[in-house]
Amino acid sequence: MSTTLPCFRSRWTTPAPAHVRELAADAGLPAGFRAAGVACGIKPTGNPDVGIVVCDTDQCTSAVRYTVTGTPAAPVLVSRERCTPHTLRAALANSGCANAATGARGMEDAALTQAAAAVALGIAPAQVVLGSTGAISWYLPVERMLQGIDAAAAELSREGDRDFQRAIETTDAVEKRANLELELPSGRVRLSAQCKGAGMISPRFATMLCFIETDAALEPATADLLLGVCVKRSFERCSVDGQLSTNDTVVLMCSGASGVRVAPESEDELRFGEALDALLRALAIMMVADGEGAGRIARAVVRGGDAHGVEAAARAVANSPLVKTALHGADSNWGRLIQAVGAALPGTAPLPVDLAIDGIAVCSAGAAVDFDQEALARAVQGDELEYEITLPGDGAETELFFSDLGHEYVRINAEYTT
Repeated sequence: MSTTLPCFRSRWTTPAPAHVRELAADAGLPAGFRAAGVACGIKPTGNPDVGIVVCDTDQCTSAVRYTVTGTPAAPVLVSRERCTPHTLRAALANSGCANAATGARGMEDAALTQAAAAVALGIAPAQVVLGSTGAISWYLPVERMLQGIDAAAAELSREGDRDFQRAIETTDAVEKRANLELELPSGRVRLSAQCKGAGMISPRFATMLCFIETDAALEPATADLLLGVCVKRSFERCSVDGQLSTNDTVVLMCSGASGVRVAPESEDELRFGEALDALLRALAIMMVADGEGAGRIARAVVRGGDAHGVEAAARAVANSPLVKTALHGADSNWGRLIQAVGAALPGTAPLPVDLAIDGIAVCSAGAAVDFDQEALARAVQGDELEYEITLPGDGAETELFFSDLGHEYVRINAEYTT
């Protein structure tokens, strides 16, 4: 029987499978991992801004996904060019500076900090993946970073994941972190993750950094397969403002320290994949709910048509400022959704689209129908709202989670660098 755990609190989150137990926030990292986060002065707030998470086992395997933007940041470029994706053993992350649009100097700065972290940890530079977040176009304060690397390396511990989490946050208002215990057929393993993201979130990947650790032993191909599938169902399904970042990075590292091997095409793989999927979807929804200034979130479900059509319609709805402001104001003006769908799927004939809001049918074959106005007015007051859109045809379906757009989002981003 499935259970709903605190980490999985949204109605849209995949229920935690019966073999998954959420641990306390201070449970620490899985066996074989240590982390730390320190303040080195990159952020003017004095909060932690440099973090390291490292795997201490030689048999560590890994998988990674990067942003698909045409303007990737220096840490993404250096990691892609210099790291071996399946043998990563550490992540060096900082907040307060994205080191993006910084040219050759940015590449040199990223490579220098990667090398410094490798020396401090006693591993190869190719085993250190980089993650930076903050304002674009600012140069990385290398001397402060080097001091932070040494300080973080000296403080590494299994209980350092909370400080590491704080070191990667920017405009995040809530912590996005979880520690799970999994009962697999071959034994008990741990699964942890630390995630950041609140603005510049696009459904093409989501502006974020996410670091995932497990003490299970996974073959590189298995880790890559599971991470890829789960990212498609989670971080690629969310939007705050439709803006694709320069720095998105998701990393899975597997220490194998539990002694439990997750063999390919086994029951262990199935159950581990279920847990990873549930965890990443929960983090993705938490990220949307923590969207800059967000008060409400929604899920757009689009069915019918073809894969291109449902994806285009879902993105048009999720990224429409008119839809998002109506969501913010609890306004039942559903015509904005119809407009967004039509703009995404232009044609000469009226599109016979159906629309239901939280189960209340308001439009059929492109025309308004009678419905309970008071029931709809109550529904749109909720913290979570579901839009179901049906296009002509069948065989395709998609979903996107998104947040509202209000005054606080404008204030945060109008003042971001000032």
